[in-house]
This record gives sequence, C-alpha cells and structure tokens, in this order.
Amino acid sequence: MVGVGKAAGIEPDRRLVELDIALPPAPTPFGAYVEAIQCGPFLFLSGMLPVIGHDPKYIGRIGDELGVAEGYNATRTACLSGLAAAKAHLGSLNRISNIAKLGVYIATAGDFREHPKVADGASELLLELFGTDRVPPRIVLGVASIPLGMPVEIELVFEIKP
Repeated sequence: MVGVGKAAGIEPDRRLVELDIALPPAPTPFGAYVEAIQCGPFLFLSGMLPVIGHDPKYIGRIGDELGVAEGYNATRTACLSGLAAAKAHLGSLNRISNIAKLGVYIATAGDFREHPKVADGASELLLELFGTDRVPPRIVLGVASIPLGMPVEIELVFEIKP
C-alpha cells in the first residue's frame, strides 16, 4: 500500500505505468451479454473472471485445489480484466471519478473462512491505482461454483466524470 494518496492527484493511467502494471487485452463475452454498459454517470461491468482472452488462469475452489495466495492472485487478475474492460469502454481510466461497488464471489470449500484475504487481491489493486479516497465498499461471498470452474468472479461499478 505504498505510494497511495488522495484521489484528486491520482491519475490511474499514470499509476499503471509507475507501478509497471500491464492491463491484459479487454475481455470478450463467453455468452450473450456485453462486458460494460454506461447508464448515466455509472459504468457497470459484467462479472469479471481471472482470464486473459478466453484462457482461464486459475481453475478450482479456494480451500480445495487452490490456496489463499492463488485466490488473491486470481482476484487481482479478474480485477485487471475489469480495468481493461473499463479502459476499452471509456478510453482512459482517468475518467473514473469513483468506484461505487466491488463485489467478490469466491468458489470455496465448505469450511473456508479467509474470504477477505482473497478479496484483497482486487481491493489492494484498486487502492494502488485510485488512492485511498476512492477505495470502494465491497461485498465478499463464498459460493458453490463460478462459471467455467474458475475460483473467483468480481463485479465493479464505476462513477464516471462528465
């Protein structure tokens, strides 16, 4: 969490360069839906999976086939896909004025209890890029399964500058 500051002075596109973070190609749908839609001042993203292109980077349940560290990385990967989708739609992440919601859904073994540590893969990335003033509220849920056998899916809603 080094190098974060107030939202007014942070440009997420510049932070990507400073942190040497490369966004993957913007994801494309696995079915009959769109990845992003803007409604008024909000950009809603479809559920983002830990994929690059249509290639899953992680398969399995957290607490069974995958550990907390792999879950954290899978969540970060899904968040990077979400940021790539947002950038493709908006042209620049600098158009994001706020992060209205982060939802993290984690396919887990029944007795798994480390959900917050897995979800931090997305939360900490957003903190690094957008600063402390734009850290979103979040919901973290354990679920029985996620499409294509992946361990996590994230949901993002951004508020867009006029």
